[in-house]
Amino acid sequence: MSLKIRLARGGSTHRPYYNVVVADSRSARDGRFIEKIGAYNPLLGKDDEKRFIVDVEKAKAWIAKGAQPTDRVARNLAKAGVGKWENSNNPKAAEPGEKAKERAKERAEREEARRAAAEAPAEEAAAE
Repeated sequence: MSLKIRLARGGSTHRPYYNVVVADSRSARDGRFIEKIGAYNPLLGKDDEKRFIVDVEKAKAWIAKGAQPTDRVARNLAKAGVGKWENSNNPKAAEPGEKAKERAKERAEREEARRAAAEAPAEEAAAE
């Protein structure tokens, strides 16, 4: 069983509130969980100490048992002193897809044809 330490959303529309939970990775985001170990309130200021509250001892124990924190939870746990967090690096994320590359190539070809057509009458007029 793969365990995750992740956020489970609560609160109403436009008023998010998250519980930090340990859950099986196959369960739904807001579904069944094993244990609640903290809370996260994104509406509070970034410098507010109540923004991310977590039981550090429980988090360390679950990580020792093999639970993997999600990126957002790992970032906040690192601020709380549990483990370390590094930016993930995905250089292909900003690369356009195949269809976008095809459209860009077609656009470049049309622009070249348009330039060649515009230059051809100008050269004929200069030759006469």
